[in-house]
Amino acid sequence: MASGQSQNGFSILEVLVATTILAVGLVALAQLFAISTKANGRARATTFGAVLAGQKMEQLRGLTWGFDLAGLPVSDADLSPSPSGTLQDNVAGYVDYLDANGNALGGGTTPPGPPGGTIYIRRWSISPLPAHPDNTLVLQVLVTRRPAGEDVRLVSVKTRKAG
Repeated sequence: MASGQSQNGFSILEVLVATTILAVGLVALAQLFAISTKANGRARATTFGAVLAGQKMEQLRGLTWGFDLAGLPVSDADLSPSPSGTLQDNVAGYVDYLDANGNALGGGTTPPGPPGGTIYIRRWSISPLPAHPDNTLVLQVLVTRRPAGEDVRLVSVKTRKAG
């Protein structure tokens, strides 16, 4: 090559450096994709748990808890105070077992345990508000995803209304 002429193209070293940088970038991108996919799955499960908790809360809030025309308190039997521990343990009457689509599989205590196909366990409690036990209830709904997932808890207060 005569002096003063420039070389066109890349050396093998430059190609290897560029390929290494590209490979490192692609590996990092693949890891980011895997992390975001996992996070999206957890977010979807948590959102679905919130929907299931909201459904039960709406059902509980829709029950009768008020006064009749004579001013006497009236309430639905399903709004009687729950036993202690209904959010921690599967207590008959205060637990639902649901599949991946939110379909009810039954309710009950453990043992015999949740039926096969249970993905979500929904528990709730009803307790009088200590400051106004005759006219105010605290409603809590807890949805747990199996085998191990995020818990979703909703809390609401219901007061008696004139009928």
